[in-house]
Amino acid sequence: MAQTTVYVKAAGNCIVYDKNITLGDVLKIECTNIGMRRAIQQMELYRFNHEHSVVVSILKVVELIHEAYPNMEVVNCGESDFIVEYQKSTVKSAWIEKLKLILVAVIVFFGSAFTIMTFHVDIGIQKVFERFYVQLMGVDKPMVTELEISYSIGLAVGIVVFFNHISKKKLTKDPTPIEVEMKKYNQDLIHTKVAESDEKGHTIDVS
Repeated sequence: MAQTTVYVKAAGNCIVYDKNITLGDVLKIECTNIGMRRAIQQMELYRFNHEHSVVVSILKVVELIHEAYPNMEVVNCGESDFIVEYQKSTVKSAWIEKLKLILVAVIVFFGSAFTIMTFHVDIGIQKVFERFYVQLMGVDKPMVTELEISYSIGLAVGIVVFFNHISKKKLTKDPTPIEVEMKKYNQDLIHTKVAESDEKGHTIDVS
C-alpha cells in the first residue's frame, strides 16, 4: 500500500472565535485521501481557558496526526511555529470604529503637520525663499508669494503620490508604504512573540 502524504500549512498568526480549536481551524490541509483529510481537520488541537493567545509548534501538529496515522508522511509548507489568537466576537460597534478612525486621523494630521514645520525651521526654508526671490525678482520678498503657494501644492501632491492613496482609492495596484511597513511590523511582532514563548517554555510542543 502506497504511503499517504498530508500537506499542512500554517500562517504566522491566525485568529479563531471558538475556544475549542481543531487543526482545520488553524491550518490549511491537503491530502489525496478525502476521508483522512476531513478526519485530520477535525482533530482537537487546543482549548482556550483564560489566555487569549498561544504559540503552537508544527511538531505538535505532526505528533497529533501520527497518533492517528502512524505511517502518514506529514509535509509542512508553512511556519514552523505559529500564533493562535482567540477573539470573542467579530462584531464591533460602528461608532467605536468611527471614533478610532477619527482619533487616528487627527493624530496623524497634527503629527505630520508638526513634523513638516519643524523640518522647515531646521533647514531655514523661509530664508531660502527670501534669497531666491530677491535673486529672481530683484526686490524684497512679500509675506506670501508664488513660491510658498507652489511649494505647498507640490508638497501635498508629493505626499499623495508617495503614499499611493487618495481616500479609499489607490493610484496604482502596488501596496502603499504604510501597508508595507505594517506587514514588516506584524512579521517582527510574530517572531518576537514566538521567541518569547519559546524562552518561557509556553509553546505547545511535543513532549
